[in-house]
Amino acid sequence: MTKAAELVADGAIGTVVQTLGLGPHRLNRATRPDWFWDPAQSGGILADIGAHQIDQFLYLTGSTDADITLATVQNTATPQNPEFRDFGQIALRSGSANGYIRLDWFTADALPTWGDGRLFILGTEGTIELRKYVDVGGEPGTDHVFLTNGTRCERIDASDAGLPYFRNLTGDIRKRTEKAMPQRHAYKVTELAIRAQMIADEQTC
Repeated sequence: MTKAAELVADGAIGTVVQTLGLGPHRLNRATRPDWFWDPAQSGGILADIGAHQIDQFLYLTGSTDADITLATVQNTATPQNPEFRDFGQIALRSGSANGYIRLDWFTADALPTWGDGRLFILGTEGTIELRKYVDVGGEPGTDHVFLTNGTRCERIDASDAGLPYFRNLTGDIRKRTEKAMPQRHAYKVTELAIRAQMIADEQTC
């Protein structure tokens, strides 16, 4: 994510017009506490997992707010926990960009990590794809960034990009600064995630 943000800031793909975030997770049923299966306690799949993708949408598109245009959840394969939702999706739109988010608890056991999380960033002059945790059938390791634009078509190993966000965050806590993110951004991301969950829950009831 650090490398992708640098590329976006440098104009490598022009103006970002859409993000597509995929957030699959492994269910790990045997290790989950009872509250995990109760949306009233866990918050629901959109509020839980979806907040991360909403954060990325606002940040990468330079948006300060967005409208939720689609929010749905389903229990498709967990009948023993009828209130649990194992699949969800969100579509959102800001003044300059669109976003789509797909979330699920269906990571297959053979995958060597908890989920094949991916982020696709569409710009007016190119695209970026992040394969954050695994490149199935491709290069080993993590932190894969694929860039395509007018002059470049390449895979970038971003494993040495560092983690400045966490350093900035701890500094913000100590100094009451906003280097990692503005506080209003954190509140807006949470608001949108909760709003999406409420919309989805109303449709499901």
